[in-house]
Amino acid sequence: MAKYVDVHPENPQPRIINGVADSIRSGALVAYPTDSCYALGCQLGSREGLNRIRSIRNLDDRHHFTLVCQNFSQLGQFVHIDNDVFRAIKAATPGSYTFILPATKEVPRQLLHPKKKTVGVRIPDHTVAQALLAELGEPLLSSTLLLPDEDEPMTQGWEIKDRLDHVVDVVVDSGDCGTEPTTVIDFSGGEAEIVRRGAGDTARFE
Repeated sequence: MAKYVDVHPENPQPRIINGVADSIRSGALVAYPTDSCYALGCQLGSREGLNRIRSIRNLDDRHHFTLVCQNFSQLGQFVHIDNDVFRAIKAATPGSYTFILPATKEVPRQLLHPKKKTVGVRIPDHTVAQALLAELGEPLLSSTLLLPDEDEPMTQGWEIKDRLDHVVDVVVDSGDCGTEPTTVIDFSGGEAEIVRRGAGDTARFE
């Protein structure tokens, strides 16, 4: 049965955030809010967490997982970015974008796209997500909480608790969050390629 925690959306209670972070460090799979919708998250090196996300979402090995980062300096440890791409991404973060880039050796092999050796990265513009990332001190391995055969992500904490009670360990509820997944921009070829149009404005990349 999943633990349900109610977090203040503007002033997240440190005790609760610390507890969620400790659960993640202990191997928990959490459902947490972002600026684009709810996401599933686990510790960066957790193979079990990765497999649980794959199972819940029915994902194959070509799916790009996302490293949700606290800030740009943290993001830069996990992906290779040239100067032009750096400027483009810097101008769009934090925000509702996921960027696909060549991964550094800091990224666990099981997270990489099998052919491209790329990974998704993002920096959310969401107070609770940022508080959790600050407490963890490392990125969250994440994927949009979009269930198989459904067109829209889950957006309500109580609904996630009700439907996923036996497959996630913690549900973090801070009220309404976004209803659209991130906009996905693939920079792995050097030029911006819009892979998915979502919450982030694509105009700057067209």
